[in-house]
Amino acid sequence: MFIKKSKKLPRITRKSLLYRSKVDYGDFCINHVEGCSNGCKYPCYAMMMALRYGKIKSYKDWIRPKIVGNALELLEKEIPKYKNKINFVHLCFSTDPFMYRQKEVADLTLKIIERLNRDSIRCTVLTKGVYPKKLANTKKYSRDNIYGITLVSLDKNFKRKIEPFSAPFENRIKSLKYLHDKKFKTWVSMEPYPTPSLVQQDLSKILKKISFVDKIIFGRLNYRVEPSQSVCEEDKKFYDQCANEVISFCKKRGIDYHIKKGTQKKDNNKKTEKIFRAVRVDRIKIEPLLLPA
Repeated sequence: MFIKKSKKLPRITRKSLLYRSKVDYGDFCINHVEGCSNGCKYPCYAMMMALRYGKIKSYKDWIRPKIVGNALELLEKEIPKYKNKINFVHLCFSTDPFMYRQKEVADLTLKIIERLNRDSIRCTVLTKGVYPKKLANTKKYSRDNIYGITLVSLDKNFKRKIEPFSAPFENRIKSLKYLHDKKFKTWVSMEPYPTPSLVQQDLSKILKKISFVDKIIFGRLNYRVEPSQSVCEEDKKFYDQCANEVISFCKKRGIDYHIKKGTQKKDNNKKTEKIFRAVRVDRIKIEPLLLPA
């Protein structure tokens, strides 16, 4: 399937934008787009919920995103309301703030980050797209923002099948490395990491590609991608070995890490909503802190 680039994305209106989240990485969150053109087939939890509650009718609807047209207006009203309660705002849980080749989405995301930063509200960001270089402009965007990409493979065939319309892996890494070189905190979400039944690959090669980051989060695949697949003892052993490899790699290089709950057999991991905790020193500046696992 080929997604035609529309001249202007459709708009929807919402009654609220900022909300406190109980999901991983959570504090407050913004989802300023409905749908996602990355077209991931893991399957996507956000898409399944949109189908369940009737917001979309099909996968085809989901990959044609709609922008929240009143997002900036809502933000102006809600920042004063929540300002003293927010440690940071995550973009995003149910969409991609820099989805590949969607300039309208990226432009709105930049405006949202700039507006939040103006009130000393730090942002954590996660994408399968490419980060605009203008984020390095610290006159507009906070030095305390933390930028991440999702990366679970380097295999082009896997991407074509499972993440068909997301940014090429190398492009994601390159844009993240640019922000790292500009002295921003960076991270990688290696979740959901695929089993060998989906792709045969060398985890060490992926880790070497992202050895510059400040933190790596690793997690298992929780849903069946194909009906013939199921969680088995072999998969449990596989994820246990992978998690240990990630831990060893990070310890050797001084990289913070977090293994998602349920990935290892002996699971002593902290809740993932604690991995990004901001310590507010005053109303002018937020000091970022990446917690060790």
